[in-house]
Amino acid sequence: MTTAQRDRPPEPVKLPGPVGSASAIELRHLRYFVALADAGSFTRAAERMYVAQPTLSQQIRRLEEIVGAPLLQRRRDGVRLTKAGVVLLDASRAVLSLVDQEVNRTRHAAGLGQQRLRVVMPPGLPDTLAVEAASMLKSAAAAADVEIVWIETPLDAGFSLIQEHGADAGLGWLTAGPEALPSPLDVMTLAEFEPDVWVPSSHVAARRGTIGLAELTRMDVIHGPRRAEPGTYDAWTQVLRTADPRFEFSDPPLRHSLQMNLAFAATADRPTAVLTGPSVLVASRPRLIRLPRPAVTHEMVRVSLEGRPLAATAALAWSGDLPRTLQQILFDTADAIASPRPARQIQPELKSMSLSGSCVSLIRSWRHTAFEEGWR
Repeated sequence: MTTAQRDRPPEPVKLPGPVGSASAIELRHLRYFVALADAGSFTRAAERMYVAQPTLSQQIRRLEEIVGAPLLQRRRDGVRLTKAGVVLLDASRAVLSLVDQEVNRTRHAAGLGQQRLRVVMPPGLPDTLAVEAASMLKSAAAAADVEIVWIETPLDAGFSLIQEHGADAGLGWLTAGPEALPSPLDVMTLAEFEPDVWVPSSHVAARRGTIGLAELTRMDVIHGPRRAEPGTYDAWTQVLRTADPRFEFSDPPLRHSLQMNLAFAATADRPTAVLTGPSVLVASRPRLIRLPRPAVTHEMVRVSLEGRPLAATAALAWSGDLPRTLQQILFDTADAIASPRPARQIQPELKSMSLSGSCVSLIRSWRHTAFEEGWR
């Protein structure tokens, strides 16, 4: 050993973070844990996070060591959170949301771009609902200096595209109560809609103007395909199977237009009905004016379904992990459309937040005009 080596002061020893100390927890631990809780299995979570499964398992074990308690019950069919895991999951979501929000604010302050809000608008929505929601979102986002990215794709009943972070928010159909949606989704209901039913003019229901569920299941019913509106398609199939357990929809021979479906139904070998997606505002059928109408109905008559068993609730859903600024835009939009109905499944602190007075006035003014022109 040289004289210089002997005289050099010793380098400090780097010790790992102490077990049980919160300072040892890293953001990646929380992100992996949240992904695992959402996916329900190590395999799916590893795929979503683009890491090897052994790496994910190692990081989760390290997190459990730091916390000092088991966070998961490893089962043959996946994983289930322990009581400690449930508590840490809520805390993890809050921490990650705050970090993302502040990073976005920092980037925006540095001039590195606007915050973005990715919104799903399924193609099968009623035009009046889609136009009102899109216009309100655009106005609120512009006032908050937020860029909206529109995504036109179907949403399933669980809003899984949002849950899996493929989008931030979206309009869709609730086929169960809001409480049935998985965390971290938040949802506000907007209005109830029901489908149109078209039957041959020679059918007895055409003279009554209504048709019962059992009558409908005795006909071939053109509706779908499932990929167009998977949520309502599956829910309505189950409803119709209460009248006939063997019931199945018939896919449109050509998914071109309502008139094309009516033409196929009118020329079918046996009584055939056409069922649209949710399109008519519930309780508004007598006074609602909807355009355009099919120019040719091919001897098919529009009737109502008795008891409204296929009513569907339009809702705006979003990820509870979003920054508060973005959640406020969504909350205000849904609240304005649904007003004066109470909000559901929304975190209390959002109710106390508000946009600027000029933005609120702009939204309310536009909503009044849109409602008068589009919904009456």
